[in-house]
Amino acid sequence: MGEGRGENGRVRVVRIATSPLTLWSFFRNLTRFLAEHDFETAAISSPGQKLDEFHAWAGVPVHAVEMKRQISPLSDLPALFGLWQLIHRRRPAIVHAHTPKAGLLGMLAAWLALVKVRVYTIHGLPLMTRTGWQFHVLRLAEALACRLATSVYCVSHSVRRVVLDLGICPEAKVRTLGYGSCSGVNLDRFDPAACGPADRARVRAQYGIPEDALLLGFIGRIVRDKGIRELAAAWQRLRAEFPNLHLLCCGEFEPQDPVPAEVRECLQSDPRVHFSDGFVADMPPVYAALDVCVLPTYREGLPTVALECAAMEVPLVATRVPGCTDAIRDGVTGLLVEAQSADALSRAIARLLRDPRLGKELGRAAREFVRARFSEEIVFARLLDEYRRLLGESRSVPGFWKRLVDVCGASAGLVVFAPLLVAVSIAIRLRLGRPVLFRQPRAGRGGRPFLLYKFRTMADARDSAGALLPDCQRLTPLGRFLRGTSLDELPQLWNVLKGEMSLVGPRPLYAGYVARYTPEQRRRLEVQPGLTGWAQVRGRNAITWEQKFELDAWYVDHQSFWVDLQILCLTVWQVLQGRGVSQPGHATMPEFMGTEGFTTETWMAQRTGYMRGGL
Repeated sequence: MGEGRGENGRVRVVRIATSPLTLWSFFRNLTRFLAEHDFETAAISSPGQKLDEFHAWAGVPVHAVEMKRQISPLSDLPALFGLWQLIHRRRPAIVHAHTPKAGLLGMLAAWLALVKVRVYTIHGLPLMTRTGWQFHVLRLAEALACRLATSVYCVSHSVRRVVLDLGICPEAKVRTLGYGSCSGVNLDRFDPAACGPADRARVRAQYGIPEDALLLGFIGRIVRDKGIRELAAAWQRLRAEFPNLHLLCCGEFEPQDPVPAEVRECLQSDPRVHFSDGFVADMPPVYAALDVCVLPTYREGLPTVALECAAMEVPLVATRVPGCTDAIRDGVTGLLVEAQSADALSRAIARLLRDPRLGKELGRAAREFVRARFSEEIVFARLLDEYRRLLGESRSVPGFWKRLVDVCGASAGLVVFAPLLVAVSIAIRLRLGRPVLFRQPRAGRGGRPFLLYKFRTMADARDSAGALLPDCQRLTPLGRFLRGTSLDELPQLWNVLKGEMSLVGPRPLYAGYVARYTPEQRRRLEVQPGLTGWAQVRGRNAITWEQKFELDAWYVDHQSFWVDLQILCLTVWQVLQGRGVSQPGHATMPEFMGTEGFTTETWMAQRTGYMRGGL
């Protein structure tokens, strides 16, 4: 089979996380989804019961490699060797690592194993709450993981901004897919309509909470960074104001980043504070039992608790920190307060407890917010598209060699066509005057604008009001000749030499069109624009905009040296024939106004149908 594929032809993916709980919580549904679309996943994490449960649920190979969360050279070196052995043996097409330690060790092991596609997802930045040498060590570890990765994703736009501000990763390399999230929310599972009064009563009875009590919930790791100190202080005020209020903490105390002993004692000794004493697998009934949820965290990537709360229409109070600001719209889908402020936290919680109607309004808006941005279907589809794009890039002409061909070809073209360039310049100067060159901002790779050069083909004719006449009225006989022979495109050899364009690629379009692209049409921006392209030799301007974009997307997925060579040969034949220069009634093409009727919902419907077809 081809490199990175199994005996069944499926693309091999290795997913690495430090904790097996991460695999179980975030990636079990994603793994099944990828299997339905011809991706074969193997998972690696530290050993634990959840790793075995993940194997049973997802039905994929799993491997245990002991990885500690903290920096520990004595244990990290054996872990690195173990990861390298597993990756080298499986020979995957993609290695995708999550969380800081797995990111560093996983990217280093994949690099040593010569894996072409190495992806690191930043779920959060522990360094945000560290100071001194710890901050610098953690920053260095993150920067090294990003350097070794071929692609870096952040689970939220605000975390990406922190990554850029700290100089951890170059801007061109780090992205957020869509609105963010690593796995999305299953809206069928987290559905308030699926949990009735019986579920609410059962959960409350399990923890000894009266059915008629008000219930405040905290869900997550019980550590200092989650704001437990502020929660405990706010709780003392709230319990006095609301005698029938109880607090349920779903999570467990962890030795790393521990809660102060006096805070822990204060909470555990309170008869109105209840603990789940560990991980809770079936969370929807727990959310259904709550009246208000709280997340007083100091840092987040994109809080899963906030998204699940929103899906269950449970009103949430959280802190205004990176990650939370992406998952919550203050005053619309929840309430945000300043971090490390027990006073602000208690006031916001009390506001929701006093006004249940406000809580219901926030909850309903929150579910719709999550449905539009963070549902599993949306997040899975984006990651599937991204995997396919990355595989296309890994099969493409290596960047160095493609650039070498571009430089040699453009240099040779400028030398060979120098007499013709001079002759055309003189003709334009005599017939049309100055300027000889037409310059226009076009969208390059990634949508970055650059100034494209062409020979001028139109006169500067204007109407009585001083406005330019339509293109077809300003196009001169000389201009028609230059366009028909494609001589007007020759100055773009200079764009190729500068590295703004390639000899072959999607034609660069007006920069203002980028905002009108659908997600599928934006794929043409994943590669360098070209002097000629697949759409040019398959119809040029005689085909529709939609057909052009489909052909551009095909090139993105299939580019190679031989495809480029074929396009260059066909371009010569196309120019000699002089076909497809313009559409009837237009000098070239009508303005692209966007795809009619495009919405996020129609795109998702299209993607669902497309994904069912597999690779």
